[in-house]
Amino acid sequence: MERIIRINMNNLQASQEMVKEEHKMLGGRALTSKLALEEIPPECEPLGKENKLIFAVGLLAGTAVSSSGRLSVGGKSPLTGGIKESNSGGITSQKLCQLGVRALIIEGKPKENILYILHMSGEKIDLIEAKELKGLGTYDTVEKLRARFGKEVAISLIGQPGEKKMAVAGIVNIDLDGAPARLNARGGLGAVFGSKGIKAVVIDARENKCQKPIDKYLFTKANKRVLELIKDTTMTSEIYPRYGTSAIVELASQLNCLPTLNFSHGQFEHADKINADALFQLITKRGGKGKTTHGCMPGCVIRCSNIFPKEDGEVLVPSLEYETIALLGSNLGIASFDTIAEINRLCNDYGIDTIEVGAAIGVAMEAGIVSFGDGDGAIRLVKEINSGSVIGRLIGSGSVITGRVLGVQRVPAVKGQAMAGYDPRGLKGLGVTYATSPMGADHTAGQTSRASVDHKSSKGQVEVSRNAQINAVIYDSLGLCLMVGAAFSREPQLLVDLINARFGNNWSMESLQEMAKEVLRNERDFNLLAGFTSNDDRLPHFFQNELLPEANTIFDVVNEELGGIWRNF
Repeated sequence: MERIIRINMNNLQASQEMVKEEHKMLGGRALTSKLALEEIPPECEPLGKENKLIFAVGLLAGTAVSSSGRLSVGGKSPLTGGIKESNSGGITSQKLCQLGVRALIIEGKPKENILYILHMSGEKIDLIEAKELKGLGTYDTVEKLRARFGKEVAISLIGQPGEKKMAVAGIVNIDLDGAPARLNARGGLGAVFGSKGIKAVVIDARENKCQKPIDKYLFTKANKRVLELIKDTTMTSEIYPRYGTSAIVELASQLNCLPTLNFSHGQFEHADKINADALFQLITKRGGKGKTTHGCMPGCVIRCSNIFPKEDGEVLVPSLEYETIALLGSNLGIASFDTIAEINRLCNDYGIDTIEVGAAIGVAMEAGIVSFGDGDGAIRLVKEINSGSVIGRLIGSGSVITGRVLGVQRVPAVKGQAMAGYDPRGLKGLGVTYATSPMGADHTAGQTSRASVDHKSSKGQVEVSRNAQINAVIYDSLGLCLMVGAAFSREPQLLVDLINARFGNNWSMESLQEMAKEVLRNERDFNLLAGFTSNDDRLPHFFQNELLPEANTIFDVVNEELGGIWRNF
């Protein structure tokens, strides 16, 4: 049976325990949220000793299922003040699984202001002082750690803003190439990481202790069918491998929900300069080490990432994703991939969330700190975050605090967390998710862009969002990337077959959905105990009062409907 590793930073001791029977069928988000509700006082200070940082692998981690290596990190968010699960690719989940670890829990706080490396190798766990890493960005830190511990290790770490406990700080994970490019970005969990006195977690797995499927025949049969569906589904076999998530620029433009100039418009006049085809052509033209398709985790056959090169063909950043293009591009009035990619590179090096940073800079631009379209000004503001200057700490506190201090009312955030790359007036189902998810405004908590519904109508959006939120929990708990959902949605029974084959269960699709519903109930219970009310399940007023010009619509899903989404749930 898999184990849980605990690191007590109060006394700098490690311990381990077997996964409890009642937690046996919980992985990823299901496990982080269950443990958070059981072990973290909801009213605690997010950066205090009572909060915990919980790493959990999905139920399909370490298997041959494509895109099954996502990592969940949970705790109480310093950005929202509520429960948080942040999801990432990279190799950390795979390596934890190979050590036979279902979850890693970091708790307490060190008595002294000392940074540590948490090194896990086989049965050995060490906390090593990391004085030489203090104040370093993720690129330099990873280089030093790989030189010291080898190039086969997984690394999860923070940059300087995480050390400074800024709310935009995420947790950075290296990818298959060793690049610090995969972030558990949302919710400020990098600040919690820093508050525990940890600079980096290094995982050295020399043998494979991942649980083998109990029914190998059924597992192989189901996984073979999954691969067939991936190859037979246009999104997963053609569009994502060629264009990656940048393909969403065109979709968002068609739906009039591409965030532009601090969410004041739903279309960007220069969208053709930052869309999927423009990105593909630029990477292809520059050649060198640039790649139009790239995998972020072991075993992914979709390979929806990219490697963006400089003009000379050297790597600038892996990878330019849609949310980054939207929040740092159209949202700021910036139409240059080179500028967007440079900001993305800085964010990766500093270990900060491109969504929250892009939203906060958009608010600052509306306040006149720099002008919309000023790429150099945006770069300066990101560098200010790292320097810890007053304006840097303001932006580093997130979009809501930035708006409050600068007197800006148009702040695209819910529960303290910035919205991703979709204006909810043009995509109303996702607006419902933004409003009602326990996670705050989070597109991965219940994406509705491909649902069969009139996205500009208020009718049916609550049901669409509820179903999407349930599905999102399932994928997050299994460790699956949402990109593979286009294939699984054609035969969802395969999800159940894979779980039953691996664990010897007799689950049905209803069992899987009930598990997801219980996760959502746990998360809502945590937030209610933390002081949240129904008033927190609302969008900012400007979405209800300002017409989105291109769509001529407002967000008109009424509060009574929003309040009823979890009724009798």
